[in-house]
Amino acid sequence: MASLTANLRIEEPGWRKVLKNPAKLLTAAAKAALQTGAPELEGKADIAILLSNDAEVQALNKMWRGPDKPTNVLSFPALPEASPPGGPVFLGDLVLALETVEREAKAQGKSVEAHAAHLVIHGVLHLLGFDHMDAKQARGMERLEQDVMARLGYPDPYLEG
Repeated sequence: MASLTANLRIEEPGWRKVLKNPAKLLTAAAKAALQTGAPELEGKADIAILLSNDAEVQALNKMWRGPDKPTNVLSFPALPEASPPGGPVFLGDLVLALETVEREAKAQGKSVEAHAAHLVIHGVLHLLGFDHMDAKQARGMERLEQDVMARLGYPDPYLEG
């Protein structure tokens, strides 16, 4: 089983107001997702997590995916050659948008903490190659997310309120 280092950068200061200990929370979520999504991975792995805002995520979303709107989380998987030989495997980058995460958490009757943890889990699974382009893939990915959330002590992320 791989060990994971999550390199966290807080670009949007508002994240510090809604999450008590973002580094601890999001690293735990990322590690649990890695253990569930890639139990066969050995050695060391790294990811980068950027806590940003709607404006930045909207710009990145437009540049890399096309839609000119913010989204809750963007995942940017690393290319295989991004990892140095013998060094940690760099899985990629995650970017979360504060305002969207807050809006969604409120609308769904969830804490921002639980929603942010879920989005990091979801994003890490994308970095590992999981997707939800069809119903079968979506069900499989959702089951993994539900399992990780339960192990971390959070409610099912697909049940509102």
